Amino acid sequence: MASLRPVSVSRPAWQRSLAALAAVSVLAGCASTATPTPAVQVPTQWQHARSTTPGQMLPDRWWQAFGDARLNQLVELALQRNTNLAQAAYKVRNAQLQAGNAAGNRLPTPSASVNTSGSRPLDGDGGTNRNYSVSLGVSWEADLWGKLATQQRMADWEAVATEQDRQAAAHALVATVAKTWWQLAVAENKLASQRQSLARANKTLQLAEVQYRAGAISGLDLAQARQSQASQQAAIHQLEQQGTELRNALAILFDAPPGQLPPGAEPPRLPNLARLPAVPAGVPAELLGRRPDLQAAELRLRSSLANVDAVRTSYYPTLSLTGSLGGSSNALSQLLSNPVGTLGAGLILPFLKAGEMQRNTAIAQNSYEQAVLGFRQTLYQAFADVENALSGRTNLQQQVVQLQQALAQAERAEQLMEVRYRAGAVPLKFWLDAQETRRNAALALQDVQLARLVNLVTLYQALGGSPLLAPVPVEQAPLRTQQVDAAIGA
Repeated sequence: MASLRPVSVSRPAWQRSLAALAAVSVLAGCASTATPTPAVQVPTQWQHARSTTPGQMLPDRWWQAFGDARLNQLVELALQRNTNLAQAAYKVRNAQLQAGNAAGNRLPTPSASVNTSGSRPLDGDGGTNRNYSVSLGVSWEADLWGKLATQQRMADWEAVATEQDRQAAAHALVATVAKTWWQLAVAENKLASQRQSLARANKTLQLAEVQYRAGAISGLDLAQARQSQASQQAAIHQLEQQGTELRNALAILFDAPPGQLPPGAEPPRLPNLARLPAVPAGVPAELLGRRPDLQAAELRLRSSLANVDAVRTSYYPTLSLTGSLGGSSNALSQLLSNPVGTLGAGLILPFLKAGEMQRNTAIAQNSYEQAVLGFRQTLYQAFADVENALSGRTNLQQQVVQLQQALAQAERAEQLMEVRYRAGAVPLKFWLDAQETRRNAALALQDVQLARLVNLVTLYQALGGSPLLAPVPVEQAPLRTQQVDAAIGA
């Protein structure tokens, strides 16, 4: 029968421990922080929101509202292949495993050891004496002040916040895919228009050369025609380079080498600009529940507040219980014939470091206050993102109408100036300037049409949405709070 030899603690020792606990209470105050909830002013409605149909909801997969099957295919492919999302998944798994470690700290920790030794007289007389020993032990830290529970909650919050980071990256990826694809489409349209402009510039140069040889125009007019033709050629090279860079950027989003776009990406195309989807903005109070980046920031704000308690309670007394069962023998077969058991308890009193405790607690409190300011700024910036996008939506639509009118007038002016030049009423410079004005008007219209699409995507992204990705599976499931509480009888 194994004999257990518990370590006894005398009554005066317990009294001294209770006195120590009282001293800690005097030094540190209560265990929970009294920091008030940060005040955030949330507007009741958006300043630039349009009236929407009651009950109209913002679609989670907003890109499908454009009715482009190829865009839908590209977005889904990017969500499957993107490298940044894969890296984010590993970060989530690490955070989940860290949460498992924090939960495991609340459970008893087993240990085992096996030792063997041998001795022999230096004079060589006698044989070698061998000794074998084995020990099995377990230790457990009593969570007297809730420090371990607080650390576990912090780890759990960080795991959830990391998952929200992953979802925010998915929303950003979808926006980047749509923007880059449309930017490539606009670059291709500009390139086609520029080639048409180059063809016109070539014809104008040919006409100028004929007229110059006939003495109808001066060398200045001919030089201006050549300069215009060379500028158009240079613009084509610039647009070709822009298209190459956009294709490479798009390929990387699909975890592909530069230039290797997935099927369906070529040729890029723009949605029907006359039938863009309406965006129900909702109310500002809904933003916190829809933006994964804001949810992650809120979780980390909670963790920062909890860290104040964790730091404070780390200086409170720590009670550790230990137990072991083992035996030793000079024969391996008789190792456990006479086992010995021990029980022990240890009380660590770190409250003697009162000054250090106060300083580190103040550091944690200041870090929380800093996090409050950062969260409030992040939330207000999110409100500003929505307001800017809503305002830009109206202004860009008005710019499209005005630039369409400007382009029509520029085309009309170019036609009239060509007629007047051929009639000899104006010099060639006037006609070349009219051509340049028409080209700039066409480019400006294409730019603002793209800006309108980008603004729409930015608005969708600023309003947030439901998770686009399934949660990361936990390969080694961390112990949840309920399981730990049940195991320790809390």
